[in-house]
Amino acid sequence: MMFAHPYLLLLLLLLPLAAWLKGRRGQPPAFVYSSVQLLRGVQDITKSRAGGFLAALRWLALALLIIALAQPRFTKFDTTKSTASGIDMVVAFDLSGSMEVPDFVVNRQRVNRFEIARAVLKQFIDKRPNDRIGLVVFGGNAYIGSPLTLDHDFLQKNIDRLHLHMIEDNTAIGTALSTAVNRLRELKSKSKIVILMTDGANNAGKIAPLTAAEAAQALRVKVYTIGVGNKDAVLQMGLNPGLLPDEDTLEQIAKMTGGKFYRADNTEHFQQIYTEIDKLEKTEAEVKKFAQHTELFGWFISTGLAVLLVEVALGQTVLRRLP
Repeated sequence: MMFAHPYLLLLLLLLPLAAWLKGRRGQPPAFVYSSVQLLRGVQDITKSRAGGFLAALRWLALALLIIALAQPRFTKFDTTKSTASGIDMVVAFDLSGSMEVPDFVVNRQRVNRFEIARAVLKQFIDKRPNDRIGLVVFGGNAYIGSPLTLDHDFLQKNIDRLHLHMIEDNTAIGTALSTAVNRLRELKSKSKIVILMTDGANNAGKIAPLTAAEAAQALRVKVYTIGVGNKDAVLQMGLNPGLLPDEDTLEQIAKMTGGKFYRADNTEHFQQIYTEIDKLEKTEAEVKKFAQHTELFGWFISTGLAVLLVEVALGQTVLRRLP
């Protein structure tokens, strides 16, 4: 048995001193009787041991309560080895108006880019429970959708709140990348990555995409770029070819930072992209987990209170002393 606060056991050393001091308080009070004949029936009674017994119960109760304060526990030490990720990542998610283009197919039904991108991202986050993940959303400007966090329930709720046309239109890729990199700049982690997901070309913001990529390179932030959009579907629907990502720029960003460019032109490819990133970005650290406690203070408290109740009950009934 061990104690969480063993220093409190020193209070037990005060109990003998307290008992000794209590015994030196002087002679017990006496009553004056007009005649000893009144006590003839009890004059042969020897000094009762009831008082000593009751006092012992009270000191025992106090000792049990002191032990309870020290928080006794049975401790089982188990050393186990597990793996935990040392990766911090920020996802830059495009919310420009072109994400409304329905050029993906799920269960034979047209789905827009935003819906498929959000669904696949949520699945990816579920597979990375040990990563700190943040979110940047961007259109004509970039905004923090969620700080880096291990609370993925909170992160998923923030992703669920996203919807098209909630921020400015256009596509500020450079600003989005710069904002994402800034979230990682001060962190000391084994690996820092940005997943930049967009369906267009940079046409807004004051920072050029390659300038932001140079900053990421300097800070050793790896950038995976995903170009979202199906060229064949866009042409079949008679839409403007300008509604497709600037793949050349995305490839340059990825190459400069040691990442990789992916083309997400159908649902299967989109899912495979995140699966591959999940496999590539695995940094493992050995973690030791041990010390399982079974708390016992409740037993000492209940026993101490029970002893105290017995002392009070006996003192008021069968062992009640004469006045």
